[in-house]
Amino acid sequence: MADAATTGPVPVTVLTGYLGAGKTTLLNRILSENHGRKFAVVINEFGELGVDNDLVVDADEEVFEMNNGCICCTVRGDLIRIIGGLMKRKGKFDGIIVETTGLADPAPVAQTFFADEDVKRATRLDAIVTVVDAKHLFARLDDSKEAQEQIAFADIIVLNKMDLVTAEEADAVERRIRGINPYAEIRRATKSDVPIEAVIGRDAFNLERILERDPEFLSGEDDHTHDDAVMSMSFEVSRPLDPEKFNAWISELLQKKGQDLLRTKGILAYANDDRRFAFQAVHMIADGDYIGNWKDGDPRRSKIVFIGRDLNRPQLRRGFEACQVPA
Repeated sequence: MADAATTGPVPVTVLTGYLGAGKTTLLNRILSENHGRKFAVVINEFGELGVDNDLVVDADEEVFEMNNGCICCTVRGDLIRIIGGLMKRKGKFDGIIVETTGLADPAPVAQTFFADEDVKRATRLDAIVTVVDAKHLFARLDDSKEAQEQIAFADIIVLNKMDLVTAEEADAVERRIRGINPYAEIRRATKSDVPIEAVIGRDAFNLERILERDPEFLSGEDDHTHDDAVMSMSFEVSRPLDPEKFNAWISELLQKKGQDLLRTKGILAYANDDRRFAFQAVHMIADGDYIGNWKDGDPRRSKIVFIGRDLNRPQLRRGFEACQVPA
């Protein structure tokens, strides 16, 4: 493999999912396949004595175990230090896989790749992959906030244990997932038997690449309603945005509502600018960049998606619409 300095930032896959969903099975499948790639694996468990490390196949990978704490709180600094150490071994890894504990909120893991400047330079978040137990999802959503958040944050969802449910039950589970996160790609699986290409190297956290695969990803307003605490909604405006107004509004919104806003994504058309601006946020931490020019003939419409709790649809719509330049 070429030196990492010449191949760009190392892609990171965050592998999450509730207890018993099949994360370690999926990880073992990835490590066992004859793909010719070298991964560093970071495993997190909750508790002083870790066992997940012993459950991972004896593959030609380096496994770093972080226990006695959840990756989303007490050992986040360990994650930064481990990645920093890996990055000093230039050219050694094709990717990093971070498997979180089943009780983890994946948001702070994703935030690490925005917030820490050294990590941000050396790596890029490729995808958040959530493994879901099709047989027990309804029960988990009823008793676990984390199960909802793991689905809400996902770019790719592996709907696992399909051999334990009927076709009708599987469809019902997918509808429930879509109620929480209409935008994630869903892959059905038994014993986590998805091809590695479905979950690794997807660049699924990259909004520009998502739009290349699905130009309508952010289109229209989502009026879907459901009973879960986590909801999603999207808005679209036709007039260009005033960047100062948008920045002021979104900054205040994330500051006040950031704990409830799990994921925010948008493609923005700024006034007097031919470039498209991609905006993304995880809780209160935001990031954005220009992703090329608007194509000739394409309507320059700004679109934004919110996934979170206790969202006020009229208030969000009014705030976004108010960022437009005067008619």
